[in-house]
Amino acid sequence: QVQLVESGGGLVQAGGSLRLSCAASGRTFSTYAMGWFRQAPGKEREFVAAILRSGRNTKYSDSVKGRFTISRDNPKNTVYLQMNSLKPEDTAIYYCAARYSGWSDLSRDYNYWGQGTQVTVSS
Repeated sequence: QVQLVESGGGLVQAGGSLRLSCAASGRTFSTYAMGWFRQAPGKEREFVAAILRSGRNTKYSDSVKGRFTISRDNPKNTVYLQMNSLKPEDTAIYYCAARYSGWSDLSRDYNYWGQGTQVTVSS
């Protein structure tokens, strides 16, 4: 069982940066692949980024590639999402998620979810 708590969201102007954190409970964090998803009002939840257990392999959606960076610190049971050059279309609730093995860009493949943190980018 893993509990996930996101933090770091807020209001930022276009072109600005935010760093999201997701703290996980439990001693098995390093055994999970981790992902970030987001959901804007009236839209489906969409994949943002994922990172494998070791942290050496990452994957991004085309919409954030080159602007966002996912990383993890296994001893601290934390995964991060550094978001640079933010755009108004990045406005959404951001969720972190954990899955037992491998990575996926499908939300249904993830086993555990956080409550989400709001990111609002003003133009």
